[in-house]
Amino acid sequence: MSQQQINLPAKLINGGIAGIVGVTCVFPVDLAKTRLQNQRSGQQVYKSMMDCLVKTIRSEGYFGMYRGAAVNLTLVTPEKAIKLAANDLFRHHLSKDGKGLTVFKEMLAGCGAGMCQVIVTTPMEMLKIQLQDAGRIAQQQKPVMMSPTKLAVTNTVLSRSYNSGPVMSATRAVSATQIAKELLQKQGIQGLYKGLGATLMRDVPFSIVYFPLFANLNRLGKPSPAESSPFYWAFLSGCVAGSTAAVAVNPCDVVKTRLQSLNKGAVEESYNGVMDCVSKIMRKEGPSAFLKGAGCRALVIAPLFGIAQVMYFVGVGEYILDNYSPSFLSV
Repeated sequence: MSQQQINLPAKLINGGIAGIVGVTCVFPVDLAKTRLQNQRSGQQVYKSMMDCLVKTIRSEGYFGMYRGAAVNLTLVTPEKAIKLAANDLFRHHLSKDGKGLTVFKEMLAGCGAGMCQVIVTTPMEMLKIQLQDAGRIAQQQKPVMMSPTKLAVTNTVLSRSYNSGPVMSATRAVSATQIAKELLQKQGIQGLYKGLGATLMRDVPFSIVYFPLFANLNRLGKPSPAESSPFYWAFLSGCVAGSTAAVAVNPCDVVKTRLQSLNKGAVEESYNGVMDCVSKIMRKEGPSAFLKGAGCRALVIAPLFGIAQVMYFVGVGEYILDNYSPSFLSV
């Protein structure tokens, strides 16, 4: 346990590579999840995940499914690295004399990891959601065939108060850089951290469920206490634990997505905080609205964390450091 914890750079590399590989594989499903969660009752553009993906390809082209992937790929490396490495460090400090952790301490370590990752997760999700949801807004307001290379969207002027005030729009192409610049100029660094509370509500419970569940599932696959479980068992354990935790916290993810969406459809209302969002969704759309995109989210998270655990099992980070380690990391 202690030897694994000392090699923190390797864990950061493993988490980063796992995030890049995972996001590349499942990003279209994540885009469908965001668009399905942002739909209001009576204004459905998409009927299901497959319907969303088919319509996205038809209207925006194949690469339309990867709208917002650049910012996600850029920030997912530190995000996943912080999450996985922080959990390992907390587990290490909570263990005594190499003994196994109780479930409560495993949950406590997961809680700490979830709180650490939001430093990167919140701005990453903030920018990604604007780009992912642009196609849905465009189809609502202008239901015509759009060029796959130029997606014109009706973008709410970011200088107004967040999710409130009069809506002024102008047709233009958006990018993560433009959105980030406007948020920083008009609202400062806090503009990129809109929805921080909702992100904590999602990521902390997720980590509390995921990490203990994975550890106990993975333990079942060990031939003996001294041996590691096979790589396929680590992958399956990561998939099962990830999808279970994802569905469990999906209501929080719906609230977070709604709060972080700066652009609104013609008749879509705004929210003034977490409780206002929860009450309006419950009153106008019913409890089932909190499960929107749950299937998509499970399909996104399952392979993402399965791949992450395989990276840890294979030891890609350790291999890189052993063979190509800079001098300052080999100390």
